[in-house]
Amino acid sequence: MSDANQSQSNTSSLQQYQGILERAVFSTLNTLPCCVFLFINGSMLFTLRSKDLFCQSSRYVLLFNLLVTDTLTMALSQLLYIIAACRIFLTYPVCGTLTLLTSLTTVISPLTLVLMALERYVAVCFPLRHAAIISVRNTALAILMAWAFSSLNIFTQVILLSLEDLPTLQMKDFCSYVAMLVGYTSDIYDTVFTCSLFVSSGVAVISAYIGVIVAARSASADKALARKARNTLLLHLVQLGLSLSSTIYIPLLTALSRILTRIVFVRLQNVLYVCIFIFPRCLSSLIYGIRDQSIRPVLVYHLCCHLKLPVVPVRQV
Repeated sequence: MSDANQSQSNTSSLQQYQGILERAVFSTLNTLPCCVFLFINGSMLFTLRSKDLFCQSSRYVLLFNLLVTDTLTMALSQLLYIIAACRIFLTYPVCGTLTLLTSLTTVISPLTLVLMALERYVAVCFPLRHAAIISVRNTALAILMAWAFSSLNIFTQVILLSLEDLPTLQMKDFCSYVAMLVGYTSDIYDTVFTCSLFVSSGVAVISAYIGVIVAARSASADKALARKARNTLLLHLVQLGLSLSSTIYIPLLTALSRILTRIVFVRLQNVLYVCIFIFPRCLSSLIYGIRDQSIRPVLVYHLCCHLKLPVVPVRQV
């Protein structure tokens, strides 16, 4: 009997050790790409503040705001992942603060993409009025309105939380955005708001794309500028789709958990986390850092300090 108990104890200890080792391996594999992407985003942010030309262009001001929100979202998501991997159970107020900050930056990203799409639309369709309409001052006001709108959404979510109905403020599950949807009303509001946000953002970007195509067919349009704007708007649609993919992360995991074994599910969950949450947040830096001839040499110089390339002046439109 004692031998059986000892064998069962050894098996339990071995499984516990394997679980800890597996969490450590997955945490390392997820944290390393995140650190690399944070470094790239940080270099891109520093690049956009290293030259006065970038600070005085509305296009790059919007890009800077997009990178700030994506970087904050990536850092906060990774922090929540590490907390869960370390098996740390937070209180509802602390978890709510972290998840609501993540939600704040997540909402601003599609709004900024809409502003960037409208900026390209005005540049092609109203080139003579572009400098007056899309000034740095107006761009700053638009960014403040985006932050205010996202903050209003956070304020509404806080009002809908029913923490007083909970028996204790100590969480019994790992901290996540879904865990903070306490109550049926919060869940419904989050679903309606998310769908409305991405549908309206998608319609705005597609409308700007159609407007650019129509304007490009006119005889007075700058064909080269219209072609570049059209390609940029297509990239905005891809970025918007990647942002939308983060909203299907939880439903996708719920469906997979019903058909996969626990080990396969955990491993796939880590892969999906990197592909859906981490990689899209770095995509903006990769897209604009490689495509933009004004940013590319400065970005390469900051990423590789020994390499210095000539900077192409920013074209004012």
